[in-house]
Amino acid sequence: MDVIRLLVVDDDPLVRSGLGLILGGAPAITVVAQAGNGRDGIAAVAEHRPDVVLMDIRMPVMDGIEATAAIVAQPDPPKVIVLTTFDADEYVLRALAAGASGFLLKDTAPEDIVAAVHKVAAGEPMLSPSVTATLIQQVTAQHSPERSLAARARLDRLTERERDVALAVGRGLTNAEIADALYLSVPTVKAHIGRLFQKLEVDNRVQIALCVHDAGLG
Repeated sequence: MDVIRLLVVDDDPLVRSGLGLILGGAPAITVVAQAGNGRDGIAAVAEHRPDVVLMDIRMPVMDGIEATAAIVAQPDPPKVIVLTTFDADEYVLRALAAGASGFLLKDTAPEDIVAAVHKVAAGEPMLSPSVTATLIQQVTAQHSPERSLAARARLDRLTERERDVALAVGRGLTNAEIADALYLSVPTVKAHIGRLFQKLEVDNRVQIALCVHDAGLG
């Protein structure tokens, strides 16, 4: 198993230390660096090339939303998991829309944080059920005719099978669950999702789900 290179970005030294201890002692994970704000986090990504970044949302100098957008815009970027204290944080949707691959509460159990890092590194989404519900509610509240039409036009670029995969991603299914539901192999599902990234012009699965919900199909 390849070792996952992890960067922790949080303005609270105690949180950084705690996460470093939890994750640094986990199998197949090594904490390559820590940073205290988004700007330093961007610099640390360039220097250490992590596979996954744990990114606090609310920080001085540069917040996690701006930092996440800058990081995922880079070539071959790491996956970003955003961290916050509240499951209904007003910034969660913006962070996910900026390109974050998942979301965790800071009081998540240590073993679940470790599992989340492994899942996201493997290309799987990581959203708690409560956050998924909040996300869908916020997206639905922001629907406009123009936004729905634009999302449907993007989905029209897809083949029938790619559309099936996109709808399954919108329901929050993992690659293995999609494979079972559509009678496909997991590698085939991964290949379809890679094409969805290109055709829908998105960076991650969360944005696929947002497109599906914007189109009124989620």
